[in-house]
Amino acid sequence: MSKVREMSGPNRSVRPADLRLLMVFDALMREGSVARAAASMGLQSPAVSRMLGQLREIYGDPLFLRTGKGLRPTPLAESVRLRLRALATEVDSLFAPAAVVSKPAGSDPSVGWDRPALIEAPPLAVQPNDVLEGAPTPISIATKLAGIGHNANPQRRLAKYIATTCAGQGQSRPLAIDEAEDALGIILRGEADLLQIGALLSTLQFRGATAMELAGFIRAARLQIGAQEATASRADLDWPAYISPKVRTAPWFIQAARLVASAGYRVLLHGHFGAGSEAGKLELAAQLTGIPVCSSMGDAERALDAAGIAYMPLAAFAPQLQRLIGLYPLLEMRLPINAMTHLLNPLSAPAVVLGVSRASSQDIQRDTAKLLGIPNLAIVGNTRDIAQFAPFRPTVIHRLVDGEAVDTFVPMRPTPARLMPTGMNAREYWHAVWRGAARDEAAETVIVTTAAVALMALKDGDAADFDAAVTYATELWKRRAVRSVERGSSFNVTQKAKLAG
Repeated sequence: MSKVREMSGPNRSVRPADLRLLMVFDALMREGSVARAAASMGLQSPAVSRMLGQLREIYGDPLFLRTGKGLRPTPLAESVRLRLRALATEVDSLFAPAAVVSKPAGSDPSVGWDRPALIEAPPLAVQPNDVLEGAPTPISIATKLAGIGHNANPQRRLAKYIATTCAGQGQSRPLAIDEAEDALGIILRGEADLLQIGALLSTLQFRGATAMELAGFIRAARLQIGAQEATASRADLDWPAYISPKVRTAPWFIQAARLVASAGYRVLLHGHFGAGSEAGKLELAAQLTGIPVCSSMGDAERALDAAGIAYMPLAAFAPQLQRLIGLYPLLEMRLPINAMTHLLNPLSAPAVVLGVSRASSQDIQRDTAKLLGIPNLAIVGNTRDIAQFAPFRPTVIHRLVDGEAVDTFVPMRPTPARLMPTGMNAREYWHAVWRGAARDEAAETVIVTTAAVALMALKDGDAADFDAAVTYATELWKRRAVRSVERGSSFNVTQKAKLAG
């Protein structure tokens, strides 16, 4: 609660209205909507919106972000969810005594027909469900779950996490980071029942996984694959590419990654391309361009030392995660596993470049990266699943710069005329553009601007200028034919210094 400014400060005295603010806070957490929270408290929506503004000022945090599914709590709001729920439950219990029914004042005196009805119709609901005789109360459920400790058997612990996340509106809560880490750790170690895996992942996907849950999952996965600590990083830039087989876009981002590597940076690509007929597309693209395809993290480290760039398929270092992603045909939906793989960062690079198309997911991924201690991040959202810039439309690059959130707006660029290739298939044409055998100004612009985004992420905390990064990437593109000769030369050192200002 370190972000709470006035609420816990020595000069902040508690006022009667504060209790109402906290009750509104709880209603917003429970309902996920200003309108529904207002209705549940018998208030008008503008009043609840005004009180939400007061809460944001007190806590110094947005508390909720608007998404297509309603309000999504920030990590700070999630951290106080249980305390708010406990407070609201206690307040409700204080007002629980049965109401005293009395005859209304000023009623007419008897006229001789006073007699209660022989049969009274019961109310539509005889008693609230949570106080029916024998029904478990929220307190009893919480007590039972609390009794399942960290040393309980794995399936019982996982059952606890499932019950915690899907107990119903107002009774469930997201998992804390350590709980999410334990949950996925149980799954990755093969200690979970198959029904439990489906129940947990489907519930989280339906509700929407929080940044804390994704961070916990990633910590568990990194532990399982033996990922390096940040202090022992062997890569400068992590470039994930977990692509749906439905995406038919040419992998120009691989050419952009080669440009960044030609500047002397160590670039690790890792990813997955589904299980269809093009499952080996990324491996083939890497081989065509001379990028080593590595079967382990040890191989990737050696390739980075030798070539400055490497590609590692997900199955090579995290086969259990690939099997979990492979559940898609059984459920016909993505799972939180699809979201977490983007931030695995197996070699703990200090900079990461992502492609995340949904606006709400961009915020979650940035929050997750911050929880994981990734200092520099760049997210582009106009190409699904991959960090490939689309320069011919206005774009906001969502970044972490030295751990702080920064948004960089990039205006659209004019779309150049495009010549259709002749006599080449898509793969041959993609390769020919790099070699100069085919000239495609639009494709070259995509490559150069994508490399510029990656170079911005590599600024070691400085807020790089996008146009300056594009200028540098353009020079790298022009000199790409001799990159193997000039790697690490005075040209690269000078240009890196120019980019750093």
